[in-house]
Amino acid sequence: MAKPLNIGLIGYGFMGRTHSNAYKRVNDFFDLQYRPTLKAVCGRDAEKVGEFASQWQYESVETDWKALINRDDIDAIDICTPNNMHAEIAIAAAKAGKMVLCEKPLSMDVEEGERMVAAVAEAGVANTVWYNYRRVPAVTLAKQLVDEGRLGRIFHYRAQFLQDWTIDAALPQGGAALWRLDAGAAGSGVTGDLLAHCIDTAIWLNGSIQDVTAMTETFVKERMHNLTGQVEKVGIDDACAFLCHFENGSLGLFESTRYARGHKALYTFEINGEHGSLRWDLHDLHRLEYFDHREESIIRGWHDVHVTDGDMPYMDKWWVPGLQIGYEHTFVHQVADFLEDLAAGRPTSPTFAEALETQKVCQAVLESAEKTAWTFV
Repeated sequence: MAKPLNIGLIGYGFMGRTHSNAYKRVNDFFDLQYRPTLKAVCGRDAEKVGEFASQWQYESVETDWKALINRDDIDAIDICTPNNMHAEIAIAAAKAGKMVLCEKPLSMDVEEGERMVAAVAEAGVANTVWYNYRRVPAVTLAKQLVDEGRLGRIFHYRAQFLQDWTIDAALPQGGAALWRLDAGAAGSGVTGDLLAHCIDTAIWLNGSIQDVTAMTETFVKERMHNLTGQVEKVGIDDACAFLCHFENGSLGLFESTRYARGHKALYTFEINGEHGSLRWDLHDLHRLEYFDHREESIIRGWHDVHVTDGDMPYMDKWWVPGLQIGYEHTFVHQVADFLEDLAAGRPTSPTFAEALETQKVCQAVLESAEKTAWTFV
């Protein structure tokens, strides 16, 4: 019988739902030595967090995250708060001997991230950051193909993450649903929210980034703040684009914006190598497009690989070939990997230390845009 792992969730918004769903479903599909138990959920609004606990069957509720961390019946703290709370909670949880699972990005800046890395290292607690797109089966398959050398030497990596939800100038900043528009809560705009995903995936697939040159733009300069009721300066970036050199000699091109009308969550990447190329699109997340130049010229072309067969990453745990899975399954996969790694006594990637590398790239991007100059990571 699987050993219970008592989860204390802090935050009950969108990410709190995705994580809770993953905890509830993971043992239905994966044979694991641990079983997550939804022991407690924490939020500042007692009524709303109570409703969330009832819907997702959490055993208890807290309104003070410090009280949650100090509970003896909690094994792991899952941080689903705005970014400005990640460091304080994670460091306190580590000191209390709790495992820590933290939403991305790791921290507000590199200095905070370094303190978080030091805290989990000193405490010796299991830790991971929820960069869930690594666990899309097609993306994991892309990693397998790159690592096998099928693309040969890599020349180019390009990625986009496009949305359109902040175009309305009347949209306020701050508060429960709109904290991502408040620099004080988010740290940055699309760089930390969207490009962080692209950067994490890129480093995982193609190695470390050496230097960057970037530009950012804030299209709406002032917005009413929900918490103060006053019109205030907007401190986050609405759009960001940057070029980079990877340490393997390849070139990178990244773009993200919340002002691309018609795009709700268009995340794509493409890798070009000496022997072949591959590309992926979140809107068609179960497919991986693959090109191999070494094929006979009369049949050479892009292959549309439907990533649903049982010998493809994670897919043996789900349905029969041809039946796809979706976004929510990436979180199930991350929980499954975390629990498998926990039983084996090994770290779950990305660890805090690995996520700090992404944080360093994000900070270099913002510094480069401010200085209008190439910046080393």
